[in-house]
Amino acid sequence: MDDKKRNADNLIFGLDIGTRSVVGSVGYMERDKFNVVAHYVKEHDTRAMLDGQIHDIQKVGETIGFVKHELEKQLGEVKLTQVCIAAAGRLLKTVTVHVEMEHNGETAVTSEDIYSLDSLGIEKAYEIIRSQNDILSFYCVGYTVVKYYMNDYIINNLEGHKAKKIAADVLATFLPNDVVDGLYASVHAANLEVASLTLEPIAAMQVAIPEQYRLLNICLVDVGAGTSDICITKDGSIIAYGMIPHAGDEITETIVHKCLVEFSMAEKIKQASLEDKDITYYDIMGLPQVITAESARALYKDTVESMTKEIADKIIELNGGKPVSAVFVVGGGGKVPGFTDNLASFLSISEQRVALRGKEVMGGINFLMDGVEKDPLLVTPIGICINYYNQKNNFVFVNINDIRIKLYDNGQLTVVDAAMQTGFPNEDLFAKRGKELVFTLNNTTKMLRGEAGEPAVITINGQEADFHAKISANDRIYIRESTCGAPAHCRIDGLREYRTTLKFVVNGKEIKCPKVALANSILVTGSYEIQENDVIDIPQYYTVSQMLEFMDIDTTSKTILVNGHTAKMDEPVYENFRIDILDKIEEEREELNEYKEMESENDWETEDIKEEALVEESLPSENPFLLEENKETEEKTPRLPVKITVTVNQTSVTLENKPEYVFVDIFDYYPFDTKTAAGDELITKVNGVSCGFFEPVREGDFIEIFWVNHE
Repeated sequence: MDDKKRNADNLIFGLDIGTRSVVGSVGYMERDKFNVVAHYVKEHDTRAMLDGQIHDIQKVGETIGFVKHELEKQLGEVKLTQVCIAAAGRLLKTVTVHVEMEHNGETAVTSEDIYSLDSLGIEKAYEIIRSQNDILSFYCVGYTVVKYYMNDYIINNLEGHKAKKIAADVLATFLPNDVVDGLYASVHAANLEVASLTLEPIAAMQVAIPEQYRLLNICLVDVGAGTSDICITKDGSIIAYGMIPHAGDEITETIVHKCLVEFSMAEKIKQASLEDKDITYYDIMGLPQVITAESARALYKDTVESMTKEIADKIIELNGGKPVSAVFVVGGGGKVPGFTDNLASFLSISEQRVALRGKEVMGGINFLMDGVEKDPLLVTPIGICINYYNQKNNFVFVNINDIRIKLYDNGQLTVVDAAMQTGFPNEDLFAKRGKELVFTLNNTTKMLRGEAGEPAVITINGQEADFHAKISANDRIYIRESTCGAPAHCRIDGLREYRTTLKFVVNGKEIKCPKVALANSILVTGSYEIQENDVIDIPQYYTVSQMLEFMDIDTTSKTILVNGHTAKMDEPVYENFRIDILDKIEEEREELNEYKEMESENDWETEDIKEEALVEESLPSENPFLLEENKETEEKTPRLPVKITVTVNQTSVTLENKPEYVFVDIFDYYPFDTKTAAGDELITKVNGVSCGFFEPVREGDFIEIFWVNHE
């Protein structure tokens, strides 16, 4: 435990997420040895994985979480938050490319130059993979440099040498995104973050085939439960990767069918067949059965032959049409009897050159706990841990708008990260609004926002994306900056406060009046374009003079009453106020009527008063005084009612009982609804000329009244 606490900050957690089980190892590198301080294996409770592909993310996540918990129990107070993982070679794609970099003159090669060269190779390989696959998207899970060149000569290590041109042959490996995404999702379900990702044969290579052996033409076969991954070395480099979708589970499934048992029982029969003991089991009918180990091995003999034949054919294909010198086999699936012998036979090499690798290749591994046996099953999870130390760095290269940049890979890189790295303005990613318009309306500050522009157009490897999209090594990103929308603008007639009308009751009739507007104290029309910092006023009233002007009424001979009292010309008139417009002679007549009512109570006590009233009423009189009055007196004499005939909307109408008539009197004799608006504007005309309500009307006039709609 002291070693665990002392090295807690340096502990590496490696996880082999296999088809049949999840194997976890935790340890640290000290000098040239890797020290394992915790180790745990948990089989899946269900077949949540098939052929190396995760089918049930939550179930696999639960198994990973269980392994994590058991490892933390072994570690004591240490909490595991990050994990290194490896992907199986299902649907593996490999590409070998040649790339070059040139300087202006002889330049010392740095480690970053070498990494840039490697990344150029991955990028070129990526382009080839994308051109060959229109449906699936692929992720680069690992690469190796087959050869380096300095000024066209092969060299093992470029760093420190001066060269004008450097080059490399790069072998890159790719898996479909859905395979990688499933791994990440399962790890996240166990509350872990991925610290590094590699390919399972690359991880196994770290343990099974040390650097000094890679000069030989050797093959590593990692036989798991769902896939058999292949890796070939030659001249100090890895020259090929491959995979076949057949492994230990195929042997188990053969037993399922031949023994009529469920999968977990078949797996136990397979494990028991490795020893020379009789095997007792129950079939699906519940009947007890007994089979010898030799008979059990005979059940899957043909399956092993078929599988090893396919592996041998793949090795020969990857190795340029010829067998390799030797094969190292790791993984539990390779432990079944007959596997290595059959593989040697199909490769046409001696049986001694095909061997299981377990304890013999773990000389550099120390287990700091009891009860762990060095076994081929441990090669891959420990190799995953060791691979973490052998990574060149945690940086990736991407292209953004044809600029190649390096980013620290935290596993969560997005387009925004790449854009920020290049200094791309943040505001150019998001849609920009046009300039706002600020003004004052009825003593309240208003701000109208400009129109929204178009957001940035982003593509990743030719596919549309947004600025939150995740990016990977060697992605090609293009960003077309966002646009700015039009500035805010508004006319007076665009304001809600202006679009409504004011309603007044004039001489018993409802009249609708449009609002008036002032910009900076100047009367303006509805088409006025509001400017920055304008002071706009839209009163909720008319003055008496404004209302009379709108109605085109001459006030010289009129008396104006607002809600029953005599109004001044600048008096405000608010909505639904009652306005009465009277001729002065009518006002005088009303006063006379009041006087007559008062005098009638005195029974006309004097003849003089009676005579005066007769004069005021303009009744015929025999008083000689009236006959001798001058012209001025005659003009003051009340006139008699007259009857006139006019034409209203082509209908003959007779007006009577008044000495004179104005336009508004028409409504007492002609049925026209002014209370319910049938349009935007009421048109009134006398003899074809527009007029107001108090235009005089005479015998024979042609009257027009109708609504119009301006929409």
